[in-house]
Amino acid sequence: MEQIKITVNGIEMTGNKGDTILTIAAKNGVEIPNLCYSPNLKLYGACGLCLIEAEGMPKLMRACSAVASDGMVLSTETDRVKKARKIALELIMSDHEGDCVAPCSLNCPAHTDIQGYLKQIALGNDSEAVRIIKEKISIPASIGRVCPHPCESHCRRRLVEEPLSVAFLKAFAADRDLESDTPFRAVCEESTGKKVAIIGGGPAGLNAAYYLRLSGHDVTIYDFMPEMGGMLRYGIPEYRLPKDVLRKEVKAIADLGVRMVNNTKIGKDISFDEIRKNNDAVLVTVGAWKGSSMRCKGEDLEGVLSGIDFLREVNMGIIPDIGKNVAVVGGGNTAMDACRTAVRCGAENVCVIYRRTRAEAPAEDIEIEEAIEEGVQFLFLTNPDEIVGENGRVKEVRLQIMELGEPDASGRRSPVPVEGEFKTLSVDTVISAIGQKCAPAGFEEIELTKWGTILADATTCITNLDGVFAAGDATNKGASIAIDAIAEANTAAKAINAYLLGMPMDFPEPYYSQRNVTAEMLADREKKARAVMSVKAPDYRKNNFESVINGFTEEQAREEAKRCLECGCHDFKDCKLIRYANDMPISPDRLSGAKHECYKEQRLVTIERDQGKCILCNLCVRTCKENAKQGILGLVGRGFKTVIKPEFDNPEAVSVCKDCHMCADLCPTGALKIL
Repeated sequence: MEQIKITVNGIEMTGNKGDTILTIAAKNGVEIPNLCYSPNLKLYGACGLCLIEAEGMPKLMRACSAVASDGMVLSTETDRVKKARKIALELIMSDHEGDCVAPCSLNCPAHTDIQGYLKQIALGNDSEAVRIIKEKISIPASIGRVCPHPCESHCRRRLVEEPLSVAFLKAFAADRDLESDTPFRAVCEESTGKKVAIIGGGPAGLNAAYYLRLSGHDVTIYDFMPEMGGMLRYGIPEYRLPKDVLRKEVKAIADLGVRMVNNTKIGKDISFDEIRKNNDAVLVTVGAWKGSSMRCKGEDLEGVLSGIDFLREVNMGIIPDIGKNVAVVGGGNTAMDACRTAVRCGAENVCVIYRRTRAEAPAEDIEIEEAIEEGVQFLFLTNPDEIVGENGRVKEVRLQIMELGEPDASGRRSPVPVEGEFKTLSVDTVISAIGQKCAPAGFEEIELTKWGTILADATTCITNLDGVFAAGDATNKGASIAIDAIAEANTAAKAINAYLLGMPMDFPEPYYSQRNVTAEMLADREKKARAVMSVKAPDYRKNNFESVINGFTEEQAREEAKRCLECGCHDFKDCKLIRYANDMPISPDRLSGAKHECYKEQRLVTIERDQGKCILCNLCVRTCKENAKQGILGLVGRGFKTVIKPEFDNPEAVSVCKDCHMCADLCPTGALKIL
């Protein structure tokens, strides 16, 4: 057959005379974007993505149908082509009604594939579930126990009855995997010869170390405490996170070859400059170990403790003498940890002082409930005005009575003092748990924010120093929940890997198609109550540091995981449409207008058809007619109202359709799902 030569995007390639441009490019390993082309079907040219510009030609051509001529010089990356392709994508996406990723995953700071691992738990594949979780979280058994699970607030199951117990299911699968004879272990890539130092062995440092080691880098973590784990080890009480669980997960990271150096303080045992000189990159994840000031008179008295310091001592086995009467100031989870720990340390009267109402307390409601069950009293709408002492030690705390004033800029009502109204509380110890901040001693060269945190780029985590990155509670906005630190560590690890390999540190926010779902749309779903995990009785648990929760039984976990509605697209990882949509910035909303009616049907017997995801590429219709020789699918209607519908003319066609699946295999968007 006669050969011709063409040039596409500067690459010279050979093809057969009579071949299309797209065919020649594909045979030479060059992909020209397309959604409606298949080499096994007649040419169609519907999607408008395969546009290409040829030298000397006034109009753009469709590469899937344009026959190549010898000597053609073509480009798929000119401004004209990009503009036309962008409009085509925006038009398609403006009428695309489907969730690329489930809302739970989108609202998990680490963007774990929640739908994916819940399905594996439902199927009994705990190791596979852990493999999926560890794509984003290296210590799932620990995080599953302490995460306040923002994902659950966005679980669509809440529109039916209650959200899934996502966090505890994560812990269930991870526990089962840790206890198995063959726990999941990822494989590291070949050594790059690059060295990375991580300063701080908390959740951010551990997570970054895990993924950098998997990328083939030599990783060392330095930490000033005796054991790795950071606030998970020294700030979370044993009754919430058993330390043996954390130790096992830390050991699994060490077993990958991560070197861990404890009892090492920067600026004392080793200098920051020395670490920089001996490594190709440095990640600072020192956390926030300093308690915030209450800014009231008397807080320097003996018996006034920082919640962070108090919890650290107890977690190190040092039970401080806090007396019988203890007041904890704050309304967050650290305050709950402190008050419940005080009960376990022998305090008889423990109260929590919080300047807002219970409804506004940032602590998880279950933490407040369990604290009340254990005898903790709550004094809402009160605030320390003065801590009064005797002989240098705290004796009582004078409380200002508060009320909620007008909403602030965020819409939250600010507490304001009620003039002249106070109450006095006799106390032996006051524990301040109103916040925490980093103490960046030893890192004087790193630029700080006006709040005293490390200034790090939000996209790359890089600081003002070349090769020095920062993540976690020590950066930018300061301390937050552990999963936020882990998410930032993932960003840092990705950026460091790119930096070490000389790749661009450019990570644009991905585009996802999202669907607005209402309770009415899920009204036909069977109601299944959320699994309730048993906990130890209050009178028993308040006298020890044993784990409060008893964990899910296997039957509970499997049934709870089966409640997942599987909101995300089953074909997301192979979807050509979303891949192309992320090749360039698109704004489908600017072309918003009428949409096709969205519905799902199962008339294709073993295939679920989602009209909302159909882009009328016609691949299914054509393969049914040309390859399967059935003609079951067809276009119905004209113009914008055109849709694809099945039509069974005879019973034999039903049985053919049942075993065929050609249409689903070719669908580029996930509109067809094999059941």
